[in-house]
Amino acid sequence: MRSCLLPDPQDGGMNDGKSIFSQLIGFLPDREFRRCVARYGGDRYIKKLSCWDQFLVMAFAQLTYRESLRDIEACLGAIGPKLYHMGIGSAVARSTLADANEDRDWRIFVDFAQVLIRTAIKLYANDATGIADVHDLYALDSTTIDLCLALFPWAKFRKHKAAIKMHTLLDLHGSIPTFIHITNGKVHDVKVLDEIVIEAGAFYVMDRGYIDFERLYRFTLSSAFFVVRTKANVLLERRYSRPVDKATGLRSDHTVILTSLNSATAYPDALRRVTFCDPETGKRLKFLTNNFALPPLAIAEIYKKRWAVELFFRWIKMHLRIKAFYGTSENAVKTQIWIAISIYVLVAIVRKRLGVETSLYQLLQIFSVTLFEKTPILRALQRFDSQDELQTNSNQLILFDF
Repeated sequence: MRSCLLPDPQDGGMNDGKSIFSQLIGFLPDREFRRCVARYGGDRYIKKLSCWDQFLVMAFAQLTYRESLRDIEACLGAIGPKLYHMGIGSAVARSTLADANEDRDWRIFVDFAQVLIRTAIKLYANDATGIADVHDLYALDSTTIDLCLALFPWAKFRKHKAAIKMHTLLDLHGSIPTFIHITNGKVHDVKVLDEIVIEAGAFYVMDRGYIDFERLYRFTLSSAFFVVRTKANVLLERRYSRPVDKATGLRSDHTVILTSLNSATAYPDALRRVTFCDPETGKRLKFLTNNFALPPLAIAEIYKKRWAVELFFRWIKMHLRIKAFYGTSENAVKTQIWIAISIYVLVAIVRKRLGVETSLYQLLQIFSVTLFEKTPILRALQRFDSQDELQTNSNQLILFDF
């Protein structure tokens, strides 16, 4: 495995002769990858298809939307001599790739994804969140990935159904997943709050599935803030009211306390309840927060930002091949998910280091159709400077789609 130099975005001809795929791989810290492999003995006794080659083949499959192991084998076989220039040592048999995904420890790819995530977080740290006076903003949610019980018996969810959940905390500076926890589909969302390291001064936005006042009180005790949509059965008593501008969609801004004995014991402090009427749907939405300093409209705007994590899930499922798994064991499934996440974060890193304004989701689309072109990445992107040239789902999300 050769050490790769980062391309210079100012040098339009430096990468002539290198494919887009090779240039993308050039942004990967291969030394860190070797450390991850060594940590778990991933290449021990391996004669064919090293962990690095496995990662590159799976990255290729993710970026080009391969449907199956047979599809991967056929496509790589058609490329032939170009494999070497892509950094892949030789053609890969589907049985060899299947064995690698079954046997190589999935934690190798978890650790490497974390290396990329830390890099991306630093690159996007100074990006604005879009909310005045809110520097650090995170969205927490989960998505359920349905599986066939006959093929994935280890992921039994219900009597005739299998599923896994991907719990994700998204840093809204750059839509970077800072925390991902993959569990059985039976695990309730709220339990993941126990796994998160709470950052003082940060804002966390969540849907009503995360209402657990004992766990939410941890945010207050940690000097962090939450914004969560409340449930109808939460018993509250209003203590104070503040005026609101109803022309903005706001309906009320109240200081409240919990009146249920269990809830009040778990969360003894006052809360703030902001009611907002969505002008598009006419739905009345009520949010609870422990922040009393921000304007009430900012609280509604923070909740709106939660949809970034929904977009992340939608894109991951549609375009990064985690609904069509290439293996059926737990190890193979987790390997594929974490490599998919690595590719998503890699593209985010490339976007920032090259200084392009194209959205992350559009970049993934562009790379999927230009992967074999031998031209500098920036030159390839110039052909897609109009959003009309790409069909994207990013503008199809509704603000409050419940």
